[in-house]
Amino acid sequence: MKKNTNTINIKNRKARFEYEILDKYVAGIKLAGTEIKAIRQGKASIAESFCEFQNNELFVINMHVEEYSHATHFNHNPKSERKLLLQRRELRKLEKEVKNSGLTIIPLRVFINDRGLAKMQIALAKGKKLYDKRETIKDRESKRKLDRIKKEYN
Repeated sequence: MKKNTNTINIKNRKARFEYEILDKYVAGIKLAGTEIKAIRQGKASIAESFCEFQNNELFVINMHVEEYSHATHFNHNPKSERKLLLQRRELRKLEKEVKNSGLTIIPLRVFINDRGLAKMQIALAKGKKLYDKRETIKDRESKRKLDRIKKEYN
């Protein structure tokens, strides 16, 4: 059995700063042939993307997948909506949470699993207020100072 050495891990670094993460899910992504090839090359970005329900299905909007360099005129649209694949009960639960409590669904990372399939880790999240963001920055700076002090004594 061949071990997958491909380590694609495309992250949304702003997500944890802008949102308070409440719950995480792993969803499959419905992709065209050239899209998966571009993702395997690491040519994708989820920095400005978000998830939205359309006809009881979940789609990721604004995910940018660059065009595959070796494709012909059958290449994909870089900014098209891509369907996320989850179990029906998870979809119902997420849709209920989004409608009732005003939460949002954001992508955290895109990765290739052991079987070679593209997966997206999504999170049910609540937007942070300005003072929460300041607190996050303060915590990060104090952690850096502690690490520097520890490094000096070691």
